[in-house]
Amino acid sequence: MDIAVDTMNILYERAQEEWREIEDNRVPIVYVGSATCGRAAGALDVEKVLREVVSSEEQEVKFFQVGCMGPCVLEPIVMVQEPRGIPICYAPVKPSEAEQFAKRVLLDGDVWAEKLLGAFSAEPYKGIPPITSHPMMSKQVRNVLRNCGLIDPENFYHYLARGGYKAFLRALEMGPETVLEEVKKSGLRGRGGAGFPTWRKWLFCRQAPGDVKYLVCNADEGDPGAFMNRSVLEGDPHSVLEGMLIAGYTIGARYGYVYCRAEYPLAIQRLEKAIKQMYDHGLLGENILASGFSFDISIKKGAGAFVCGEETALIASIEGYRGMPRPRPPFPAISGLWGKPTVIQNVETLANLPLIIYNGADWYGQFGNEKSKGTKTFALAGKVKRTGLIEVPLGITLREVIYEIGGGVANDKQAKAVQTGGPSGGCIPAEMFDLPVDYESLTSAGSIMGSGGMILMDEDNCMVDIARFFLSFTQAESCGKCAPCRVGTMAMLSILEKICEGRGEKEDIDRLETLAYTVKQGSLCGLGQTAPNPVLTSLKYFREEYEEHIKNKECRAFVCGPLISYHIDPERCVGCTMCAKSCPVNAISGVRKETHKVDQEKCIRCGECWRVCPAIYSAVYRKSGSRVRYEPVKERRKK
Repeated sequence: MDIAVDTMNILYERAQEEWREIEDNRVPIVYVGSATCGRAAGALDVEKVLREVVSSEEQEVKFFQVGCMGPCVLEPIVMVQEPRGIPICYAPVKPSEAEQFAKRVLLDGDVWAEKLLGAFSAEPYKGIPPITSHPMMSKQVRNVLRNCGLIDPENFYHYLARGGYKAFLRALEMGPETVLEEVKKSGLRGRGGAGFPTWRKWLFCRQAPGDVKYLVCNADEGDPGAFMNRSVLEGDPHSVLEGMLIAGYTIGARYGYVYCRAEYPLAIQRLEKAIKQMYDHGLLGENILASGFSFDISIKKGAGAFVCGEETALIASIEGYRGMPRPRPPFPAISGLWGKPTVIQNVETLANLPLIIYNGADWYGQFGNEKSKGTKTFALAGKVKRTGLIEVPLGITLREVIYEIGGGVANDKQAKAVQTGGPSGGCIPAEMFDLPVDYESLTSAGSIMGSGGMILMDEDNCMVDIARFFLSFTQAESCGKCAPCRVGTMAMLSILEKICEGRGEKEDIDRLETLAYTVKQGSLCGLGQTAPNPVLTSLKYFREEYEEHIKNKECRAFVCGPLISYHIDPERCVGCTMCAKSCPVNAISGVRKETHKVDQEKCIRCGECWRVCPAIYSAVYRKSGSRVRYEPVKERRKK
């Protein structure tokens, strides 16, 4: 153990020297949010311009590419640390504004007040409020995301300077049994969806016979709109890899795999560099730090099959077979990868481990509630004003997340529901937004925590169409191995499409509900068992919308095309002919400066006339059953 401590102390000394150069910087330092979200918004173009401007003025400036800072809605995000100062965050800094930003902030030393997010300090800094006072950040607790946006994820010493691998050293001192007890005491539950107690899975694997055991990091994040795991891997890969060391040591594993979908090239690139750095510094391989513990990690790229997020399908994929689940028991902790005991943990679960081991279970337990301890990352998306990556204590209410952190509903529309848990989750109505976000509460509402997707829907969302959308995803991603999922999801989707097209019958609701429970109870794996959740929760909380589609042939949200007809108000039409010119089937008749008319027999309900009408208030209006909707052009064009 003394050898391990001495070896790491040498590395820590170098890391602290490098970090002191940042804290006592003599030249400005620029941190550019360069995760996938930032790059999509033009962060690399911003950095290029900033570099060119300061270079042309022969100004010395250091640049770091950092991970996702969280407020993705404000990308690109740039932080500037003046000499011997602290980082000040600006957003959004668009490529078209980069030259002006470089001159004002980097060369002239001004503060661009309109772009300020805040300073990375506990108290106001030179009159600049701390970033934690920003509405999107004030209720967050950044534990898993503690380093994201603050360190260069490709710099090994940056992670060490922030306390990296000290938890692993402590785990070596504690021994496997004590580590297991500490994880048990912490109450950590799997962050991949089901919330199974982490310590119990480890215990099963430890007690399973056999000399060879495996650890797998499940980074196959497949939920539409979810990007929590990707952001952690892109912004702080070593936190996950240190968690793998701790878990591997505790369960007695010799080999570890990171199963990451190939659609995450930046995450894979940074993982590959981080793993190489670990080998170079003796943190992977034979007899790590002379501790007697040997462990190797390799990356397996997934092909993007949603079903491979299920443990046994993931195992089949690593083994080189088609990703299809198998019956359980035996569970992977007893017989998993190549028939050996295997523990599979989600990215976020592993990233929590260094925090628990270094700070202690009691520290970890101060966040969350009795049964759901700690924090949880969420990808906040949909019709919310402030989209992005957030981390909050479990037990916080949906209302706090949506209205205080997310800023409420975009365009000040009326909230209708929030979908948690991705396509396998459920739709929770706005009346239940005071529900705590924890495992038991979400399950009681018919939804799940999932890996952390949270999608807000407003009055313009049709809940029948939402159920159809999510079920179409899970049906397409079904591996087809078991009949309840293969046949049942197809039958359910067929009924939903029939209802959305106005061909629904009264009996369809009962058929849909019966099928949903059959699929849920009879499917082999978690995909089929949870696929009906969006249907069942929308039936439970929004049954009247199904009935309106069937009885009245109307869609209150004006989403289901076959239930919408287009008409021209003679009092508003000025005869500009725009609608007639745009109609692909010549269903609109009329001459210039005279009222036009839509031939309902010819109309294919494409809505092009509604989109192009240039009147201040639309002359083209929509009908669905007895409902009529006029909308101003500015509202229409946003859609």
